[in-house]
Amino acid sequence: MFQSNSNPTPSSRATFADLRLNPALLEAVSREGYQHPSPIQEQAIPRVLTGRDLLACAQTGTGKTAAFALPILQLLAGRTRTPGSPRDIRALVLTPTRELASQIGDGFKRYGAGLPFQSTVIFGGVGQYGQEQALRKRPEIVVATPGRLLDLMGQGIVRFNGLEILVLDEADRMLDMGFIHDVRRVISALPKNRQTLFFSATMPPEIAKLASQILVQPDRVEVTPVASTAEKIAQSVYQVPMNLKTPLLIKLLEDQTVRRVLVFTRTKRDANRVSDSLNEAWIPAAPIHGNKSQGARERALAGIKAGELRVLVATDIAARGIDIDDVTHVFNHDIPNIPETYVHRIGRTARAGREGIAISFCAPEERGFLRDIERLIRKKPQELSPPEGLEPEVKKRRMRPTAPSGRPPRDRSGSAQNERRDARPAQSERRDARPAQNERRDARPAQNQRRDERQAQGQRQEQNRPFRPGRDRPFENRGPRP
Repeated sequence: MFQSNSNPTPSSRATFADLRLNPALLEAVSREGYQHPSPIQEQAIPRVLTGRDLLACAQTGTGKTAAFALPILQLLAGRTRTPGSPRDIRALVLTPTRELASQIGDGFKRYGAGLPFQSTVIFGGVGQYGQEQALRKRPEIVVATPGRLLDLMGQGIVRFNGLEILVLDEADRMLDMGFIHDVRRVISALPKNRQTLFFSATMPPEIAKLASQILVQPDRVEVTPVASTAEKIAQSVYQVPMNLKTPLLIKLLEDQTVRRVLVFTRTKRDANRVSDSLNEAWIPAAPIHGNKSQGARERALAGIKAGELRVLVATDIAARGIDIDDVTHVFNHDIPNIPETYVHRIGRTARAGREGIAISFCAPEERGFLRDIERLIRKKPQELSPPEGLEPEVKKRRMRPTAPSGRPPRDRSGSAQNERRDARPAQSERRDARPAQNERRDARPAQNQRRDERQAQGQRQEQNRPFRPGRDRPFENRGPRP
């Protein structure tokens, strides 16, 4: 079904000029400081330039963005469009997360700075008005998450009549996040005559089935098996109970050589809690997960890139969507229950040939997950002993927020209510202090007597009034109601 890579292993001495890229792209790559392509780039770029479909298996951090962005820009630049024809979207990149979409969009802008192409990024979590305005400018390249793209397609705002290239990036991650059905709906609305590039770190059965359905005689490139981890990552594990994980993390972060850190937790609530504990210990940190607004996520990423934050606490939604250079340490605050997730987490460090450190905290109830990871990576992380004197973490009870006026939270113990009750005068005393209602009633004129007099006077006037012809008719002589 798939044509495997029959070429010899690429040479580490190859340069981007050997890949037949045009001068504008070579200049952009040089500006980025890259001299030699990574294995996935060296194998994928020549195959994409031939116009064939591609199935690429490579784990995160191997340079996949440039592996498809550079040849796409060159292909679009070399294909002339009919003069006077409307400008259509020519390349679409589908990706699972907002962060990854922004990262890919930035890559297209950097690499295509010397080419006359426009690109835009579409994702949820923000208002769509700005994205509508960007689409009205008719960009050639669109990077999108499936959900928001389907919304815009349903509204007739975006069409793909002239699409030439489709890229599915992190396809297995889209399966994990439940986007696979949205992906199928998007693909069904695209032209059949197109080039498709399929990138995935793993190849579960459903992803393999999808690839076989949308790819036509593709070339296959596989550079790093899923079970392997970067050789320059030093992996270790601490066996600690749950209530000692955060104190141990704070203790290890006292080492100032731990400069730029990613901490992964299993849940969003844990990410918030760990981040709050680190900030209380005077360690600048921020959480990033799906419940955070797009603005908060972008501020957190900008903060750690600028050095204002030292630690970013994230859930697995960010394991393959964060592009941060020079991450020195990755901490697994919770052992992931999916072994492949461990590989993607620690892949955030030791990128571009650098060294990195991955440290995991394993509670007794998580040892089964750790054994699954060891079987997958065929390696046992070094086991370290936690330092003595760690105080167990006490989970704080969430307090009711203060009122907007600054009033303190309501006291529900009952003591304040009893004090207020004792402080007010007795009801009997207040009743005795006011004038007797009976006395006031006797002092005022008799209302009943005046009312009776008014009624009697009205009756006498009605009886003495003369008959008015045409206006006063006997009831029995009245006609039907009009």
